[in-house]
Amino acid sequence: MRNKRLIIALTGAVLCGLLGVTLVSRYLANVQNFAKDLNNIVVAKVEIPLGAKVTAEHLALAPIPNGSAPDGAFRRLEEVVGRVVITPIGVKEPITTLKLAPEGVGAGLTAVIPEGYRAMTIKVDDIVGVSGFVMPGSYVDIVAVIVPLGQSAASGPISKIVLQNIKVLASGARIDSPSDQRQPTDAKAVTVQVTPQQAEKLVLAANEGKLQLVMRNYGDQEDAATTGTNKALLLGGDPATADPGPTTQKSVETKPAPVKPRVRRATLVAAQIEKPASELQPRVARKSVELIEGSKRRDVDVP
Repeated sequence: MRNKRLIIALTGAVLCGLLGVTLVSRYLANVQNFAKDLNNIVVAKVEIPLGAKVTAEHLALAPIPNGSAPDGAFRRLEEVVGRVVITPIGVKEPITTLKLAPEGVGAGLTAVIPEGYRAMTIKVDDIVGVSGFVMPGSYVDIVAVIVPLGQSAASGPISKIVLQNIKVLASGARIDSPSDQRQPTDAKAVTVQVTPQQAEKLVLAANEGKLQLVMRNYGDQEDAATTGTNKALLLGGDPATADPGPTTQKSVETKPAPVKPRVRRATLVAAQIEKPASELQPRVARKSVELIEGSKRRDVDVP
């Protein structure tokens, strides 16, 4: 009996050992295959600001599985050195072709101007520049104060939004946004991104009158159809508007549901019960005589 138990225990131990060896072998094989599948891609060793020219000190190699590499990733440092960054790149972020300007483009503002657009600088002060809060990456509307064509100066000027949803490329000499955007920047000029037609309008508006920048919400891309404002409309006043709050979505006014009056159940049940027709008709007095026939009694009407 003891020999039989010993044989069973040894057999179980051998099977467990074989199973453990098999699992370890498979794990090591998977690790080796994963190591063979790894390949290096170029990543940023430090933060690279917008418009900067990439140097070897900015870059490093990081292993990543071939199937997980992003599209347009670079495998060698030499392919990236000397290129210009068109979007800020963070630490350990893979560098791809979409984040770099074409080869041969110089560093600075030229690299961040999209094809078909132009960069134009507007002179600003603390008032025009929204107290220094207009920074690279902001979107603004440009309002011009000008005397309309065919009217004299005595008629007074009008204010009108001439350009909408214009992107700010640079604030002063800085083309990248500061880390703390809650602090205003001291800049005497703002460079905006415009089309050639918008550039013509902006030059004329700057020469004929005064310009004012109006900051927009990042998510607000709609055009505002306005007719402009003159002195007569200005003195007419404007109704008060509700504060929309800090949300980026348009507030939707919802009316509260009307409160239905409570009806007592007893009253409701009584109203639903129909009265019989006999109760609705008035009772008529009748003359009758009680007739007894044996053990039965009945009433007989007497005319």
